[in-house]
Amino acid sequence: MADCRAVPTPIDGLLDEFVDEQLDDSPTFASTLGAEGYDDRLDDLSAGAFEARAARDELWIQRFGDVPDDDLALDERIDRDLVLSTLRGRAIMRDWEGWRRSADTYLSPGLYGVFTLFLQRLRPEPELAASAAARLRGIPELLDHGRVNLKPELANPVLVRRALGQCQAAIRYARDLVPAELEDAGDRALVAEAGEVAAAAYESFAVFLDELAAAATGDYAVGEVRYSALLRERELLGLDAAALRERGQAAWEELAVRMDEVAARIDGDSGGWRDAVERLNDDHPSSPEAMRAAYEDWTERARSYLREHELVTLPEGEQCLVEPSPPFQRPVLAVASYNRPPAFRDSRVGHFFVPFPPDGTPAEEVRKRLQTNNHSVIPSISVHEAYPGHHWHLSWAKSGTRRVRHIIGTSFFIEGWALYAELMMSEQGFFADDRQVLGWLDSRIFRAARIIVDTSLHSGDMSFEDAVTFMRERTSLTEPTARAEVGRYCAWPTQASSYLTGSLEIERMRERYLKEGRGTLRHFHDALAGSGMLPLGLAERALLG
Repeated sequence: MADCRAVPTPIDGLLDEFVDEQLDDSPTFASTLGAEGYDDRLDDLSAGAFEARAARDELWIQRFGDVPDDDLALDERIDRDLVLSTLRGRAIMRDWEGWRRSADTYLSPGLYGVFTLFLQRLRPEPELAASAAARLRGIPELLDHGRVNLKPELANPVLVRRALGQCQAAIRYARDLVPAELEDAGDRALVAEAGEVAAAAYESFAVFLDELAAAATGDYAVGEVRYSALLRERELLGLDAAALRERGQAAWEELAVRMDEVAARIDGDSGGWRDAVERLNDDHPSSPEAMRAAYEDWTERARSYLREHELVTLPEGEQCLVEPSPPFQRPVLAVASYNRPPAFRDSRVGHFFVPFPPDGTPAEEVRKRLQTNNHSVIPSISVHEAYPGHHWHLSWAKSGTRRVRHIIGTSFFIEGWALYAELMMSEQGFFADDRQVLGWLDSRIFRAARIIVDTSLHSGDMSFEDAVTFMRERTSLTEPTARAEVGRYCAWPTQASSYLTGSLEIERMRERYLKEGRGTLRHFHDALAGSGMLPLGLAERALLG
């Protein structure tokens, strides 16, 4: 039960001040949340702005650290510790200077800042057009900051080339696709003019990135010390990188045995789970659009199953739309993704993005991507992204009144919950066919392999090519998907490890919750998911006190 107070307390004012500053620092993030007054602005990505934010973070650590436990309610203590864990995570990475290494830093705000305006459509179209045009016209300044800040001795060529693919896709997005979002000719002309400004800037930045990739000599590995510190101080887990890798290896081995058993039930002469999964890969949708339609079908099946079996409480007005992934996302993400409803608005409409290939992808590579989204894995991925995974969780969590929890979250909870959802739905009989069971287990062993690769990459124990080979040999990923996946791990340390780590922790919490007789399975789901997106140590405190 949430511990809410009718009368504001001193820490409420401190939390509101912090939230307001975070929104001001990132107007594009504020827009995704539905906060008003930010839609025509872009983030300040100058060197001075990064340095000023770091200084303010240190002051916030001191201010929140000075707040004692005395007279704080449980939820207030959790909110304070949530802010502190986030700030300490930033401090751990400060000397890494990701803003001097990652070109994504300068691409994402402009792209997602425009995309979410039209995705959510929270205001009348003429206002959306004016805001989109303002942001498009601001993109050259963003990219100019990138030119100044990115350093070849720090940037890594793998990550620069990854960003280059996104930049090239952004050219067509700004020039052709954004204006097409508008019906009125005048609004369309306004956005087309601004889109041309942005497209020209992306074209120039692509040349810069190509040259940067050739000169880049930096590393992507953040190092075992930083990685372990993030686990302990940001995620509040009692693990270091080495212990987490051991957990991933043990889980992989256990799952491989179970998968061999399922594969033998499907085909006694399967030759092991890898061979069985390879054969299942061939049963895939005929086209990207057929893939989208299959995901839409299984998304609705999962929703109906939750209702019929009373496994969660479905919030009023929630809806999950199943759509092709944004064009600018396709070169850098080869798996499904989800965009949550705006936290500061009443809408509970979320968007499940199906991983379409980039424009111009050769037919053979399209086929390989479709194999990765075959009919045996589509049910479990639909559960993960939609019901009761990301969409249900983030729609349900909107019911809470804790403002700071709408802006701060961790993938260890978000992705851990979604992977737990797959496990729970399997336990409840949703995957009735052994092929679907093998597909679900395949998605779970993939997450175990991710832990091994992510910890090894960032500890310096695996090269990029070693990691691609590992993912090809230890999972069912095709080579293009494995390569895209490893690029993502290099760019986002600890995120790949968060899925299975989070699921295992949630499973442990569930066992304790039910053993202590605190409520039913449905009560557990509603209570834990309703606490927000907390670091797992804080989520357990919110759940169990």
